Amino acid sequence: MAELNIDLHPAQLEIFNSEKRFKIVAAGRRFGKSYLSAWLLLLNAIQADSKDVFYIAPTFQQAKDIMWAMLKDLGRDLIAAAHENTAVLTLINGRKIYLKGSDRPETLRGVGLAYCVLDEYASMKPVVWEQIIRPTLADVRGGALFIGTPSGKNHFFDLYQDAFEDDDWDAFQFTSIDNPFLPADEVEAAKKTMSSMSFRQEFEASFETFTGGIFKESWFKVDEEPEEGSYVIAIDPAGFESIEKERNLKRSRLDETAIAIVKIDRDKWWVKDIVHGRWNVKETAKKILHSAIKVEAATVGIETGSLRNAILPYLEDEMRTEGRWITIVELRHGGKKKTERITWSLQGRMEHGQISFNPDKDWRDFKSQLLDFPNHLAHDDLLDALSYIDQVSVADFAHSIELADDWEVLDNVAGY
Repeated sequence: MAELNIDLHPAQLEIFNSEKRFKIVAAGRRFGKSYLSAWLLLLNAIQADSKDVFYIAPTFQQAKDIMWAMLKDLGRDLIAAAHENTAVLTLINGRKIYLKGSDRPETLRGVGLAYCVLDEYASMKPVVWEQIIRPTLADVRGGALFIGTPSGKNHFFDLYQDAFEDDDWDAFQFTSIDNPFLPADEVEAAKKTMSSMSFRQEFEASFETFTGGIFKESWFKVDEEPEEGSYVIAIDPAGFESIEKERNLKRSRLDETAIAIVKIDRDKWWVKDIVHGRWNVKETAKKILHSAIKVEAATVGIETGSLRNAILPYLEDEMRTEGRWITIVELRHGGKKKTERITWSLQGRMEHGQISFNPDKDWRDFKSQLLDFPNHLAHDDLLDALSYIDQVSVADFAHSIELADDWEVLDNVAGY
């Protein structure tokens, strides 16, 4: 076997050297959980006699984004074949490393495993481990590593607590600064922009629960439009029921499509407007495009899913009709529940005064949702749209094209 140069910092090495069969690690962001996992996957696969290994993230795309390139780099001397589409590595001993998503449990069944890593286990359903993965390890007494950042006192917390009572288990808790290679000024910068609760959870690996009172009315501030910055737009789409159907429903029960229009200047957000309402799909596409044209938005992000897929053809038609083209990106929830995603994106920024609102708009609906959050009986459409702004990056290229008289479409999708 090729000689491997495994270079781990002391906290990673403590986990690596543990001889327990199951290890659970609660660690802050950028501790180096994925790097440690990659080495353990490679070593367990190359040492396995008859069974393969799994790396499981909340979604398959996350698994590939996090682990694929790292595994190919660290295991380059051990890999015989790499299957890009299915994200399967075959090692020189014939054993395989599979990258999987817990959101597709049917792909996890029916196999025996030598080892498994469950990344961001707090974002997975407990049955993934209890009913699917645990039985697959029985044949060869395979091991497992659970890694993640805490997300309140949920099943990840329960497993962490239970590990102290079982001889087969080991439990670890490390902060981000336990990684000696993480610059201290990076942590301090995060501390200044995040809420104290979010910082403790994300960087100090604290098992805290977000319960009520997440946002304070005193954090809401209005200000004049800044001179510097670029506009971006994020959309949280709702259903497109017909007018006739809506007459038979109580409007207060219906979600609304929300279009957040925000000017970003470095770490500051100025919210010009959050357009919201119930529209059919064609009208929704018109409102998105006209909102983008009005402020010359560099990028427009739309939440992933069937509603986005329904909007896109109409939006492309509108762009061709108007002769204006916008950059559209896909917004993802990243395995986080809505409450966590909104809290993570908005709480710290509002607490530290990094979000201000247009004084010329009526923000009563937004403030009502803000103060009700996270009451599951209350709407949060406006908060959700605004929270997606942090995923929308400002493009470096021109965001609209003025058409000449002799302009001709060469590509109906790209618009050139």
